[in-house]
Amino acid sequence: MSALTRACIGLGANLGDTRRTIIAAADELAEVPGIALCSLSPLYVSAPVDAGGPDFINAVALVDSGLSAAELLAQMQCIETAHGRGRPYRHAPRTLDLDLLLYGNLCLNTPALTLPHPRLHERAFVLLPLLDVWPDAVIPGLGSAADWLPHVGEQRIQRLAE
Repeated sequence: MSALTRACIGLGANLGDTRRTIIAAADELAEVPGIALCSLSPLYVSAPVDAGGPDFINAVALVDSGLSAAELLAQMQCIETAHGRGRPYRHAPRTLDLDLLLYGNLCLNTPALTLPHPRLHERAFVLLPLLDVWPDAVIPGLGSAADWLPHVGEQRIQRLAE
């Protein structure tokens, strides 16, 4: 295994037993060789953004990974598939959505992966749980994640009781 890289993974679901799915997916991430789960944020409920369907349950996992960004993404997609993730159309409701938000300071733009995630600074359902697990998070090219919170204040989101 190579040197460890700090990465942030967004977890979301709005179909099925969403709370159970998010917790199970975080546990499954921690079981992947080359991934150490550092922390999982509290769960949040949020309205879909640019989509319809039921409210989402969201969280962010902070991990240390010896996998490359592409390898980490592949493992995340395997977990999504195991939870019945389908992609019938863009922004479709989903049983599980795992997004690689940050991978160290890596900036990348390929057909398969863009880092940092291109809309993470525009989404309360990403910023709030991200700051729970990493209060000093910096988005490469954009600065402090906390500085973006005022821009998402109108989005409906609520932290769930533990």
